Amino acid sequence: MLSSSVDQLNAGAEALAVAAYLQSLQASITDAVEALEQEAGSNVRFLADAWQKAPGEKLQGQGLTKILEGGSVFERAGVGFSQVRGPQLPPSATQHRPELAGAPFTAMGVSLVFHPRNPYVPTVHMNVRMIAAGHPGQPATCWFGGGMDLTPFYPFAEDAQHFHQVCHDAVAPFGADLYPRFKQWCDSYFFLKHRNEARGIGGIFFDDFSELGFEGGFAMLQSVGDAFLKAYLPIVQRRKDQAYGERERDFQLYRRGRYVEFNLVWDRGTHFGLQSGGRTESILLSMPPLASWSYQRQDPEGSPEARLLAEFLQPRDWL
Repeated sequence: MLSSSVDQLNAGAEALAVAAYLQSLQASITDAVEALEQEAGSNVRFLADAWQKAPGEKLQGQGLTKILEGGSVFERAGVGFSQVRGPQLPPSATQHRPELAGAPFTAMGVSLVFHPRNPYVPTVHMNVRMIAAGHPGQPATCWFGGGMDLTPFYPFAEDAQHFHQVCHDAVAPFGADLYPRFKQWCDSYFFLKHRNEARGIGGIFFDDFSELGFEGGFAMLQSVGDAFLKAYLPIVQRRKDQAYGERERDFQLYRRGRYVEFNLVWDRGTHFGLQSGGRTESILLSMPPLASWSYQRQDPEGSPEARLLAEFLQPRDWL
């Protein structure tokens, strides 16, 4: 709980500090991806699309969407920063905080999804955000959310172990119980209930997190954001030049279809953005450039494709 109202917080030192960090995080990640593309012989760069909500719209604020398409390493990579405020929290944000239903809010965050070209490189998602809300005349309630998760198409245990180790190390300084809690939360959250399938091998996920106070929560948020490149880039370097053919590409597009289903049907972040009147083009930057669906697809028993579902995507202690 903060002593300031939402309006005061939005213009205060706390919000300025969080926004400055998020913008620097976006820049450092896009710089690293561009360097990787350049190393691979690609001249593709991020398109920077600055936007501002027009006066009179339900949601007010601004952001910067950066999108790279057609690269040698990444078919599509989107990294979005947004800082918005609205007259009342959408339903997706009040299910755990019913006392804030109808309260004005401010929200800011960085969200990214990278869809690699090579099927042996996993898709990755990361999000870090802060939300504050409060009824007029009352102190603002502030909380943090985010995390990162990995969605491989082909099973490599060493990649999963590395990703989870970095996730563990990012939150360990803030409590020994956090990684097990956030890992379990991630396994539960990124699950396609209508398919009874995990989306990937997880990572960490947290939401409505305020138990460390503002300073502790913000410090943890920065630790998670700063860990992203350490968690993901070594895996990309290891797999990006691995030879593949039509079979692997076909399976990649099929599994991307599951990614689309999750984001549109279950993802609270997508729902929050659409319900609050956010910028649709930026909200949907997580969508892959190509995906496919197959009716009751069955892969040969014992194949890498079958093992991904039967063995690799089952929750386990990767450490």
